[in-house]
Amino acid sequence: MILKGNQRGNAANLAKHLMNTRDNEHVELHELRGFMNEDDLHEALKEAEAIAKGTRCQQHLFSLSLSPPQDAHVDVATFETAIEMAELKLGLSGQPRAVVFHEKEGRRHAHAVWSRIDTDTMTARQLSFTKRRLMDVSQELYLRHGWDMPKGMLDRAAKNPLTFTRDEWQQAQRTKQDPKIIKALFKDCWERSDSVDALKSALEARGYYLAQGDRRGVVAVDYRGEAYALSRWSGVKTKDVTARFKGTDALPSVEDQRQKIAGLVADNLRDHKKQLEDGYKRLRPTLELRRTQMVERHRIERTGLAELHKGREAREAAARAARLPQKGFGKLWSRLTGKYSELKAQNEHDAWQSLRRDQAERDKMIAKQLDERQRLQEAIRKQREERLQELVAVRQQIANYLLMKQGKNPTVMPKDAAAAHGRKMDTAQKTREQRDNKGRERTRLRDRGPGFER
Repeated sequence: MILKGNQRGNAANLAKHLMNTRDNEHVELHELRGFMNEDDLHEALKEAEAIAKGTRCQQHLFSLSLSPPQDAHVDVATFETAIEMAELKLGLSGQPRAVVFHEKEGRRHAHAVWSRIDTDTMTARQLSFTKRRLMDVSQELYLRHGWDMPKGMLDRAAKNPLTFTRDEWQQAQRTKQDPKIIKALFKDCWERSDSVDALKSALEARGYYLAQGDRRGVVAVDYRGEAYALSRWSGVKTKDVTARFKGTDALPSVEDQRQKIAGLVADNLRDHKKQLEDGYKRLRPTLELRRTQMVERHRIERTGLAELHKGREAREAAARAARLPQKGFGKLWSRLTGKYSELKAQNEHDAWQSLRRDQAERDKMIAKQLDERQRLQEAIRKQREERLQELVAVRQQIANYLLMKQGKNPTVMPKDAAAAHGRKMDTAQKTREQRDNKGRERTRLRDRGPGFER
């Protein structure tokens, strides 16, 4: 289970993000502990912010996200254990806490938020080395549950070189591109070129033009006018970029490159842009309808189960209360003989067992719904891969058009680029299916219990 946490302020924005039902298919406020208001997350976090105003602490909250492995079905108890372990490791025991569950694309994850302000001393709890401490907790969770530990967790040097930051992801989203593909493209061009001219030719063959950025050194401008920092997207250090471009002629500015590109292919790029956007929408309605219908049905099922539990809880509470003598000689006699204490203890035990039974039923329903949602997500993933292959081919056509406008010959034909990308995606798909099958097999064996194989 991957744990990522950070200190932050602005309680209103955090509450809005955690209760966001637009980007998440299911949102459940699981716990509010230590707040005056135990029903509304917005009011609870506002309360924490109001208390923090009595101190000089600006980042009075600590927010933690908990993401289980892709192929693992994690119940509420496992999430709660992980949160308790993180709380103890960070030194936040006893602090006001909120827990929210999110579900999206067939996966379930959790968010936990603590107030750092100790009301007894009106000081903020000191949080040091949080990344290292959360890594320790995460490794322990992987070992405890028998999950395959990511290579980057076993060895920091084995971390995926194509990992992208949030800013890079948002930039790629604005241009409707897969950030992994963009980073791989830049990294490949950098490694295959040994000079500025070779790098320039390699990038231009794929529709990117070098320019001098205002604050980010050397950048590459694509046909949309979007600028990409060369060092960041190539995965190299800024000093390496500076060393390669040292002694070369000055690059044009970003604005000059944008004007040049716009002058070359303004009308044609607009047509291609419309084709790309139309292509993204062409196959969407059927799967989107299935997804929205499924999400709505799942919400109805969960609401129905919650109402069923509520009614059953009321009936069982009444039945337990009826066991106890309420007044008169019977109540007095039961207290004298100790029968009253026995019945009370039995009622408490039965109430606890009922809570465990209801939670198990909720976990079972959610696991079943997640399986169904993941099957649909597999179809959505295949559709996205098909669109991505189409996008690769169309992008290469645009790059070739730019080259032809400059009097250069196209270097890569669209069909070849799409075919190469298709082979790469097929390999990735097979690897993902094998990993998912192994995870399902481990889950089945674990559910059957110890000693089944004997």
